[in-house]
Amino acid sequence: MNMSLTLLTNGRIVDGKAAEPTDPVNVLIENGAIREVGRSVKAAGATVVDLGGRTLMPGLIDCHVHVVATVADLGLNATLPDALVAIRSVGIMNAMLMRGFTTVRDVGGATHGLKQAVGEGLVPMPRLVISGKALSQTGGHCDFRGRYDDRPAPKAHFNLGALGRLCDGIDEVRRASREEIKGGAEFIKIMANGGVASPTDPIHFLGFSRDEIIAIVEEARNAGTYVSAHLYTDDAIRRAVECGVHSLEHCNLIKSATATLAANVGAVAVPTLVTYDKLSSEGASLGFPADSVAKIDNVRLAGLESLSIMKAAGLTMAYGTDLLGPMHRHQSEEFVIRARALPAKDVIASATSIAAKLCGLDGKIGVVAAGAHADLIVVDGNPLKDLSLLTGQGQHLPLIMSAGKIVKQTALH
Repeated sequence: MNMSLTLLTNGRIVDGKAAEPTDPVNVLIENGAIREVGRSVKAAGATVVDLGGRTLMPGLIDCHVHVVATVADLGLNATLPDALVAIRSVGIMNAMLMRGFTTVRDVGGATHGLKQAVGEGLVPMPRLVISGKALSQTGGHCDFRGRYDDRPAPKAHFNLGALGRLCDGIDEVRRASREEIKGGAEFIKIMANGGVASPTDPIHFLGFSRDEIIAIVEEARNAGTYVSAHLYTDDAIRRAVECGVHSLEHCNLIKSATATLAANVGAVAVPTLVTYDKLSSEGASLGFPADSVAKIDNVRLAGLESLSIMKAAGLTMAYGTDLLGPMHRHQSEEFVIRARALPAKDVIASATSIAAKLCGLDGKIGVVAAGAHADLIVVDGNPLKDLSLLTGQGQHLPLIMSAGKIVKQTALH
């Protein structure tokens, strides 16, 4: 047997491109990549896995995670020892992979060191695409010092558990952007609106001046990448789009005209509805601060309507969850929530081909096609008919493959 050759047979592909699964096909995998896909593909000496007509999907992609958010209280998380956060993050990422998420895009916190550790493959974890530390103004969504703490914020040597860093003024935001890119950030994340988790910025607050945002966008573009922004209100979203921000996170309070503007310039939205649902029901018991719990319903109740508004405007949406601490286990429930407002095909596309493009890995992940990484999951049943098959901590996924390695296999021969 040639262990570098694997042949998956009799799999019906579901990838978000069509409303029905394909007819059964075979997929030949060599050295971690898909070599060939077709009905009659064969290979002498390959390890054969018969999928028995089950659904074969590209590995799922979550475009809004914080793998270092090991507790719900993000201010506390930022003070934890790096070793503790790192090892907890390994557990968080391994659980993501076992739910079928073979790639995740970290939008604040994860460092290049963590990405390197993932790449070394000592523990099975998803591919990691990172923004480094998110950028926030003083008093913004990464400032957890509270009203009475006027100690200066660190400018370097950030704890692994810190989701972001503070910077003010054109010179500081340029330097911070350059430092994050130098440190391995693949895109830049900014906090351009108030937030739920932070103590001194109501939802309606606008983060950074227009000139600061434009400067950050220029730095990202100079490095061949883009800016992602934390946004809730329609005013904040419109301003960010006008300043050149490409990736619009959350977007709960978006209105139709702004959604159309964003669509027309090719921006991408990343809604994250499941996190508000779970923060509302579990946040307080998990140590989420009372001031933060009080802000949740503002954005939670507008979530489903925002999906309908963005779909009507033709605004592309990628899959995101934004869960914290013990709530990470709800990651797959975003599929079911979105299905209340969107067709299943669109929801699946948000976590496959659309997400792949936002991660800068178009054609390499999010597809079952020759030349792509062999990141694949097998599903018992048809998720186009029932998206809850993707929930339950991977219980309906008898096979999960990451870069050609089978990391889970049950009930298949």
